[in-house]
Amino acid sequence: MEMNMFGLSGLGGILLLALDIWALVSILGSGATSGRKALWVLLVFLLPLIGFVIWLIAGPRARRS
Repeated sequence: MEMNMFGLSGLGGILLLALDIWALVSILGSGATSGRKALWVLLVFLLPLIGFVIWLIAGPRARRS
């Protein structure tokens, strides 16, 4: 069985995809400006693992209803 650098194959890859989708939905639902939203979306999209961790620590959160 071959593993990639981060060991994100199979279930790990699906889990990362789900977490990234959650981050993207949260970013788009946040009160941040359009420019900041675009930068966060690019970060999470281009660097899925690192972008998610950075968003989790410092990213904009969705507005509470």
